[in-house]
Amino acid sequence: MTIAVLSEVATGAEDLSIWPASTRRLPHGGLAVGGVSLAEVADRFETPAYVLDEGEVRGRCRTYRDAFPDADVLYAAKAFLSRAMVRWVREEGLGLDVCSAGELELAVTAGFPPERIVLHGNAKSPRDLEAALRLGIGRIVIDGPSEIARIAAAVGPEGHQRVMVRVVPGVSAGGHDKIRTGTDDQKFGLSLTDGAAQHAVARILGQPQLELTGLHCHIGSQITEVKPYLVALRRMVGLMARIRDTHGVVLPELDMGGGHGIAYRPGEPALDLTALARRLRAELVAGCAAARLTVPRLLVEPGRAVVGPAGVALYRVLAVKHTGEKVFVAVDGGMSDNPRPALYGVRYAPRLIGRVPTAGPRTTTVVGRHCEAGDILASDAELPGDIHPGDLLAVPVAGAYQLSMASGYNLVGRPAVVAVHEGAARVLVRRETLDDFRSRDIGD
Repeated sequence: MTIAVLSEVATGAEDLSIWPASTRRLPHGGLAVGGVSLAEVADRFETPAYVLDEGEVRGRCRTYRDAFPDADVLYAAKAFLSRAMVRWVREEGLGLDVCSAGELELAVTAGFPPERIVLHGNAKSPRDLEAALRLGIGRIVIDGPSEIARIAAAVGPEGHQRVMVRVVPGVSAGGHDKIRTGTDDQKFGLSLTDGAAQHAVARILGQPQLELTGLHCHIGSQITEVKPYLVALRRMVGLMARIRDTHGVVLPELDMGGGHGIAYRPGEPALDLTALARRLRAELVAGCAAARLTVPRLLVEPGRAVVGPAGVALYRVLAVKHTGEKVFVAVDGGMSDNPRPALYGVRYAPRLIGRVPTAGPRTTTVVGRHCEAGDILASDAELPGDIHPGDLLAVPVAGAYQLSMASGYNLVGRPAVVAVHEGAARVLVRRETLDDFRSRDIGD
C-alpha cells in the first residue's frame, strides 16, 4: 500500500461520522476541530486534555429547540458542567436539570435564571434543599415519600414551592443494567404499579405550600429506540387521567426525561431525535384526547446527546507492550478521567493523529496508567501497527460523563478542558495540579 492509503486505513480517516461537524482533515495525518489543530492543542495545553467544540454544543442545543418547539428542553448538567457550558445553554434558550447544590450554585452564580432550573436526586441533602429554596429554583422533583414532609417543612406555612413527582413507569430501557431507571428494581422514583406514586400525589396535594405542577419519569440512559418512550408516555398520561378523576386536578406539565442515545463508534445506532419528537407529540395529543385531558406542557432533559459528540479526548502514548497475541497501548490518562469503560463496558474508537503511519491497522487495547487491570479506555481498537511512545491519540464522543465522573485516583489530576471555536482555543477548566491536592490535605 502507499503511505496515503495506509493513512486512510490505519487511522480511520475515511469515516468522521461520529466526530464534531467542524472536524477537518489536515496534511500529515492531522485533524482540526473548531478550526484548531488537535495536535497543536496537545502541544500547547499538554495531555491528557478534553477538547470541547463550542459550535457543536450550540448547534445541538438549537437542534433540540427546533425538534421540540412547543416543549421545554432542559440540559442535564450531570453530563458536563462549567461556567462556559452554563452560558452556552442559557444563550441557546434551554433550561437546566441539576442534581446537587454544587451544580445548582455554579449555574446560578454563572448567571443562569434559577426559575429555569429543575432539581433531581433520590437522596437530596439538607444543603441541596436549602440551596434550592434560597435561590428560588423552578421545580423540585420529589423522588420519595420522605421528601414531601421535608420540603414542606423547609418551605414553611407561608412559603410556596413548585414540585413534580418522579414516577417509575415499569419500562426497561437503556444501554446497560446500571443505567436502566424505569423499572421497580432500582433506587429512583415512586412506583406506578404498587401505588406509591398515586399515594405521593395525594399527600402533596394536601400540602398547600407545595404546588404539584406535573409528573416526571426517566426510564434510562443511552436509549436508541423511540418505542420505550411511547410506552412510558402512555402510562404517564393514564396516571394523569386518574389524578384528574380522583382529585379533580389537571396537571399542566409532563417531563419525559432524557437518556437519548448517541453513537460512540462508527456504525452504531443513535436515537432519531426528529422521530422521537414527532411521535412523542402525536402520542401525547392522542392519549390526552382519548382521556379527555388538556394536553400538558412537555419537558425533555438531554445531556449526553448535547455535549457528548462535541468532545474529543487527547492522550499521549507512553508505552506499547506485546503480550502474546495482544498489543497494549498505554496512554497518560485512564480511568481517573474516564471511568465509563470500567463501569459500563463502553467502547470507543480512538485514532492516531499528527503523523502518517507506515503500517497497516492492528487490533489493540488502549489502556490507562492506573493500578487496575480494568483500566481500559478502548478494547479492540484498530490502530496502526507502528504505534509508538510519543504518538498522539484522539478519542471522539468524549464530552459527556467523562470529566464529570473523573476522580483523583493515584493523584494523577484531572485534565484541562479546552474550548475550540472559529479557529481559537481557550481553557475552560484548568488542569488539576499537585498543589491542588496539597491545599486540601491539611492534616499531619
